[in-house]
Amino acid sequence: MTKATKHKWTFAARFRRQAFGWRSQPAIQRIKEAVFEIKAAARKDPLLAAEGAILLLEKLSPALEQVDSSSGAIGTAVNNAIAALVPIVTEAPAGENLRRQWLDRLWKAIEEDDMPYIELLPEHWGIPCNSLDLASQWADELNTRTKRLNTSSHTW
Repeated sequence: MTKATKHKWTFAARFRRQAFGWRSQPAIQRIKEAVFEIKAAARKDPLLAAEGAILLLEKLSPALEQVDSSSGAIGTAVNNAIAALVPIVTEAPAGENLRRQWLDRLWKAIEEDDMPYIELLPEHWGIPCNSLDLASQWADELNTRTKRLNTSSHTW
């Protein structure tokens, strides 16, 4: 068995923490380029494209932390990216273990989304689960987490 070579995504280096400063236009352009790169990969290798989609979603919020979002343009660009990337993750022919790893990574990105750029991702949550069983397991997990959160926040 040979070890698969790791793909080098062009967008990955461009989405480092606070990469864009306050300017929204360069960030918007880079988001569009990243989605284009991932969509192009999806035509040849859907699994690779799903990995790229997960990576971009993990990197978005930290990279955009200081971007001026007052016009709403950056939020729109991120929401459009989410809408384009969720189907790529969903349609990738991944086994259940790999899909669980992806969902864990995405949930961690949601939890660390300080500026709520990827806040719409949970609205699509059942879709990338790609099976009723996995979606049901996540629903149970999220219900448990929510109960714990509600219990711990009302200790006054």
